[in-house]
Amino acid sequence: MADNAIRIKNLCKSYGSFHIENLSLTLPEGCIMGLIGENGAGKSTLIRLIMGASNRDSGTVEVLGHEYMGLSLDDPRQDIGFVIDPGCLPSNADAKDMDMLLKRYYKSWNSEQFFDLLKRFGVEQNKPVYRLSAGNKMKLMISTALCHDARLLILDEPTNGLDPLVRDELLEMLNAFTLDEKHSVLISSHIISDLEKICDYVAYMHDGRLMFCDEKDRLLDDYRIVRCSEQQLSALAKSSCLGVKKGQFGCEVLMKNSLVPLGFSKERTTLEEIIICMARAQKEEGK
Repeated sequence: MADNAIRIKNLCKSYGSFHIENLSLTLPEGCIMGLIGENGAGKSTLIRLIMGASNRDSGTVEVLGHEYMGLSLDDPRQDIGFVIDPGCLPSNADAKDMDMLLKRYYKSWNSEQFFDLLKRFGVEQNKPVYRLSAGNKMKLMISTALCHDARLLILDEPTNGLDPLVRDELLEMLNAFTLDEKHSVLISSHIISDLEKICDYVAYMHDGRLMFCDEKDRLLDDYRIVRCSEQQLSALAKSSCLGVKKGQFGCEVLMKNSLVPLGFSKERTTLEEIIICMARAQKEEGK
C-alpha cells in the first residue's frame, strides 16, 4: 500500500473570526489532489499550515512522513517544491540571482534545468522580478519548484496570470511529474476545469470547513444533475437535493445518483457543476 505524501488529522487554526476546525485529509503518494474553494475558504491558510509557515492551534500535519518546524539543509522541505504568492520573490533579483540563491539552499538544485525551463516559458532572464509581468513571475516560481528533485509539489493558484496555452503545458508537466509513483502534487486553483483534467483527488473547502475529500472519478460517478420542473422539484425530498438552480426553463438539481427517483431525467455532471451547486447551496444556507 502506498505511503501518504500528506496526512492531516484534526487540524485547528483560528484567525480572529475565521476558523479551520478539525480538518482531516490524506494525499496518497503518487497522486494529484486539487484543493478547491471560493475566496476566503481557507485554502491558502491550509497551505501555510502544511508548509509550516503558520503555527497550528492543534492537530497533526505530516508531510512525507515528517512533522517539521525550522528550516535547515536536512529539512524535509528539501523534497518539496512550493509555488505561493509571487510577492515573496526578491524584487530586484533576476534569474541569475535566483539561481545563485537557490543553489545555496537546495542540495539537488539543477541550474541547467532551471534556465531551460525559463527559456521554454519565455521568461526574460536578465529582467529583475519587479519588471516581470504577473504571468512571468508565476512562471519563474513554477520553474524554481521543478528544479531540485522535489518529491512533493505544493502549488497555490499556480495558473493565475497564465494564458491557456501555458496553463495546458503546466498541466502536462504535472502529469509527467507524477508518472514517478514517489511524486505527488497538492494544487489549489479557481479554474476547476484545469483540476478536472489532472486530479486524482479533490478536496473542497468552504468557510474553513472541509466539505469533502474524495477520488475525482468517484465524485463524478456518485453525482448527477437532474433537470425538472418546479412542480417535480417539490416532489423531491429536500434532504436529497444538494444544490438547486432555478431558471426560466426549469430547475437543475444536484443529487446523489443513488437517490434520483425513477422517472426523473438525470445527466452526468462535471466537477465544476458539483462545486458550483454546493457553493450556491452553502451560500443560501448562510443567508
